[in-house]
Amino acid sequence: MIALVTGASSGIGAAVARRLAAEPDTRLVLVARRRDRLDGLAAELGGATVIAADLLEEATPALVARRVATDHGRLDLLVNNAGVGGRGSFAGGGWAEVHRAMAINFDAQVRLTGALLPLLRRSAPSGIVNVGSVAGRVSRPGAGSYSASKFALAGWTEALQMEERRHGVHVALVQLGFVATEGFPQRKLLARPWTRWMVSTDDKVAEAIVEAWRRRRPEAFVPRPYALVPVARVLLPGLYRRAVGGGAFTASTRS
Repeated sequence: MIALVTGASSGIGAAVARRLAAEPDTRLVLVARRRDRLDGLAAELGGATVIAADLLEEATPALVARRVATDHGRLDLLVNNAGVGGRGSFAGGGWAEVHRAMAINFDAQVRLTGALLPLLRRSAPSGIVNVGSVAGRVSRPGAGSYSASKFALAGWTEALQMEERRHGVHVALVQLGFVATEGFPQRKLLARPWTRWMVSTDDKVAEAIVEAWRRRRPEAFVPRPYALVPVARVLLPGLYRRAVGGGAFTASTRS
């Protein structure tokens, strides 16, 4: 199996790479900007194709597609993990902050998937796992730009699931709650026993991504109780707005 992971230099991406490396006969393609970290991870895993590139660059998707086709001739799994968090009101960040979040969390995923889709179809049965966020189903103050990018990712992923099913490409969306990562340690939530359950780990996310691909699940939430949040938003919208709008959730989220 040939599996490509974006954002593989640290955090969730590195955890996904390690988890996939444990699968039989798996060869990895690691994509991120930091070459030194990718080389270190590749060495740790006993070898991998390393592509140090910025997904925001216009030429990157085609470059990645050519490299995978030349080196491997197929692609069985694409994990779109690369992304950025973000906090701040619209009045504070304006269009520039929305544009930044959309470019990294949505546009880059769409462009790379478009470049690799022909190879994924030729390699079918194959899969795509997009790493989303609960913030892609509900929003809160200070997370408008981040939520906008993840809402867009969720809507596009759902359409892609239905479009690619007949081509043998399974498309899954893994929705994350709070995850303790290098950039977002979630110290405040982890310090309180009554909020500790809200925080997951890189390794648990990696396992959920592999399970969504292996079991051909369309959507999964990590931690699982977060699946109730969008339901609460629909059934009790007034209560949800009062609770969240009043500052009930103030920790940063990153998927």
